[in-house]
Amino acid sequence: MIKRLSGTLGHVGVGALELVLGPVVHEVLVPELVRRDLQTKVGQSITLHTLEFLEGTPGRGNLVPRVVGFLSEVEREFFDLICEVDGVGVRKALRAMVRPVGEIARAIEEQDAALLATLPGIGAATAERMIAKLRRRMPKFALLVARDAPGEAAAGDVLAETFDVLRSLGHSDTEARRLCDTLRGEKKKVKDVQDALETIYRQMHKPR
Repeated sequence: MIKRLSGTLGHVGVGALELVLGPVVHEVLVPELVRRDLQTKVGQSITLHTLEFLEGTPGRGNLVPRVVGFLSEVEREFFDLICEVDGVGVRKALRAMVRPVGEIARAIEEQDAALLATLPGIGAATAERMIAKLRRRMPKFALLVARDAPGEAAAGDVLAETFDVLRSLGHSDTEARRLCDTLRGEKKKVKDVQDALETIYRQMHKPR
């Protein structure tokens, strides 16, 4: 399975882009939120976190391999979860991801079916299924922020990774989310997960 592709961005279209790797040009399917971020970067070197799937009818022998790309591992992981919801699938999940991942995750976590139903291809019934299946798995993804300013997306990715590490260290989902939210609320820039953890534990042991 291809998990990551690095190359030169050759062309960005609606729903897909072309990534040039030497003499080979790969078509990579992307959701709207990724397309918006990359539309001004044609000719630049980029890295996409990818997953593969087969599209077509198995009985007719016309399966075609496809690659889907994202700008971070956390976005790719979120997409995988959305695809697990009954009645969604890869193509519908691609159409639905028009808003920032953190915004969609918060809507699921807060059971905001009305907002979810506005996503392309989702509708009221699918929105309820998304909430029922994924609500308890959203705290990590709700930490992600939109890429409206340089460095914001990277900071969100670090917080999401920090959430996972805190859970592995024995913190509950609720506690890990609270600690990450506190760190983000203080507007302190952290360069990596280690820096985030050191800052969090310093704050926890600070004399009151």
